[in-house]
Amino acid sequence: MAERTVAVTADLTPAELEQLLLERPDYEVQLESLNQWQLAWRRFRRHRLALAGAALFLALVAIAIIGPFFVHYDYYEIPHPDELVYAGRPPSWISGDWDPPLLMGETARLQRDILGLVVNGARLSLVIGVGATIISVVIGAVWGGVAGYFGGWLDSVMMRIVDSLLTLPILFLILVAGKFLGRGDWPSVMLIFGLFGWLGLSRLVRSLFLSLREEDFVDAARAVGVSDGRIILRHILPNTLSPIIVAATLSVAGVIIGEAFVSFLGFGVDITQPTWGNVLTSSLDFLQQGNWWWAFFPGFAIVLTVLGINFMGDGLRDALDPRARI
Repeated sequence: MAERTVAVTADLTPAELEQLLLERPDYEVQLESLNQWQLAWRRFRRHRLALAGAALFLALVAIAIIGPFFVHYDYYEIPHPDELVYAGRPPSWISGDWDPPLLMGETARLQRDILGLVVNGARLSLVIGVGATIISVVIGAVWGGVAGYFGGWLDSVMMRIVDSLLTLPILFLILVAGKFLGRGDWPSVMLIFGLFGWLGLSRLVRSLFLSLREEDFVDAARAVGVSDGRIILRHILPNTLSPIIVAATLSVAGVIIGEAFVSFLGFGVDITQPTWGNVLTSSLDFLQQGNWWWAFFPGFAIVLTVLGINFMGDGLRDALDPRARI
């Protein structure tokens, strides 16, 4: 067969041979080119706990957004305003009279539904956590990026300021600021956490900028006359997004725990506004009466949220690592 093929092709002119080669079917395999984010998504999907954490966190976000519209009591509506009952009712699947079932129990005193408190509290707790993280990421990225890119005396001064602030008890400063500077509303609490939460991130961004500014692509950009601002925004900053995203994800969990802690101590959001920390604060005086459900369900919501965020952050750390295997 090979000799016959050679004999046939030998009788063809160069033009006919070229036409024959062009009409020959192409059996070569087309390789798919994936960018960095597609590779990261492929690695993230293989992390089972990260997928479970992401699903859990997104479910809690959905509950925080649309949940208050489906609970049978509005947060500011007291079911029995004229009655003060000093014994709450435990969780039950069976409804009493015309009332819906108490899936998470009922508080003492004003008989508030725990389900409504947890669902309404999720909204402010998550907003404070995400909002404070965005503020701290912006400040930390700008501070660390400027210090790492320009270096020299500017880097020394800026980093000595960060080192000085890191020696202070940040949690104590947050408590003091929440007491004397905050007005008890959630925007002020979010701003306080954002202004005190950027120190560690700035050191991370600085170290990344110090290594990336010596790369060949940065030298090439300088050689063709690209400005420093464009180099920072278009060439260096995109290469630092992966660790920044991971640090920001884990920061959300820390802010949620911090807000619940300061609200529990009475230095955070005003008690009239629903947060998980305020629900825990209200339950403190009634735990001795056996109202375990009052503190259990908001505390369990905090545990689930922090656990889901940590799993998701762990998966993002592995997925965004360029040295990881596909």
